[in-house]
Amino acid sequence: MAPRRPQGFQPSGTPYRPGAPDAAATRMLAMLAEAGIASPDELAEVLEILADDEVDDLAGSADPTAALVSLFQAEVDAEMVEPPILLPADLFLDTTGEEIRRRLFLTADADGRELCLRPDFTIPICRHYLESGEAGREAALGYFGPVFRQRGDETAEFLQAGIELFGNDDRAAADADVAALAHRAAGLFGVTDPIVKIGDEGLFLALLDALGLALPLRRRLRGQFGDPARLARTIRRLAGEGSDADLVRHAGLLGALSGADPEAARQVVEDLIGLAGIRAVGGRSAGEIAERFLERAALGTDRGFDAETARLLERYLAIEATPEHAVDALDAFERETGLGFGPALDLYARRNDAFRDCGLDLDRPTFAANFGRNLDYYTGFVFEMRDPERADPRPVIGGGRYDGLLERLGSAAPVPACGFSMWLDRLGVAGYGQQPNREDTP
Repeated sequence: MAPRRPQGFQPSGTPYRPGAPDAAATRMLAMLAEAGIASPDELAEVLEILADDEVDDLAGSADPTAALVSLFQAEVDAEMVEPPILLPADLFLDTTGEEIRRRLFLTADADGRELCLRPDFTIPICRHYLESGEAGREAALGYFGPVFRQRGDETAEFLQAGIELFGNDDRAAADADVAALAHRAAGLFGVTDPIVKIGDEGLFLALLDALGLALPLRRRLRGQFGDPARLARTIRRLAGEGSDADLVRHAGLLGALSGADPEAARQVVEDLIGLAGIRAVGGRSAGEIAERFLERAALGTDRGFDAETARLLERYLAIEATPEHAVDALDAFERETGLGFGPALDLYARRNDAFRDCGLDLDRPTFAANFGRNLDYYTGFVFEMRDPERADPRPVIGGGRYDGLLERLGSAAPVPACGFSMWLDRLGVAGYGQQPNREDTP
């Protein structure tokens, strides 16, 4: 982070020419000279050190949630935002998929429009960013408040806090800033040595492109990235379906679909299903059935899915190492398979360098090629942190990069964006102003 300069100081390298000093200013300059501070740059460095010490002192705060807000403001000059609690349901359904519906608390307004209680902050924070200024600008938006989501054996109303950074084109540096800030935030709640897992959806998408798979197959595999068991089952199923008798029986229809524009083909299948009076089969919607038709059509083309494709995917997804050693494993995969990750691997290596610059230890986290966050708006670096004192394997902090989300919410172009969320209840904070009780945390 660049040093915070006192107002009126010139950038480094520019001669400092103050106006005629008054008596107080003269005394101040004399005091600085006695302290060995002879230039504005030296004073700025001292102020930066003092500011960092001030942030470190937050760890001893009686109210870690207040300290968290102070941390966000001190480190990234965050604007704290609290979006409405009642929001249009399609804001979440259109960006994360219908699967999230079962986790929402839904209602409707007088005109029948579907609404939901706020299930998370990232999407409404993105909408606030787009509505409050020019898309693409650099901004840091923080949040702290309740969210409402059905979570099985956990309470459905709970507190979340987090930060979202927008507009920084240096993606490696921004990812490292987010990871470093997440470590400091965890420390405020006594999690000083978290268990960290790292993934990179960008590498997985680059591999799918290198394999030359048809678009319906890429969509299916990408949609299941982040759920390793489900993705493994799908890979095995696709590899075994190439000789399916259905491909022979329906060769005419599937052949026509395979050569069509994907969206036009999907609409044709949905129309056919509608004419047949079919709304759902086996719990699948008409759109999902159409997607399966397109997958099967793709399996009959020369860009289909065979045992060798499955083997290559399974080999990649099995890579697990420290972030440093993962670079060697990924390089070896490229050499031995002839498949390249392209710019995605360059970004991964630059991110490791940025981690070092932020003081992050690359020997402790684990990079897992099959690790994702199971939300389809993530596009690159993802991570989760666990509290080693909790037997519960669920994360206490999670986040990553989602460069395509703002475009899906209305931006004319993609906007670099990354951030993280904290589950404060898992950190032992169940209500406002409470201190974490780590002894009672399971």
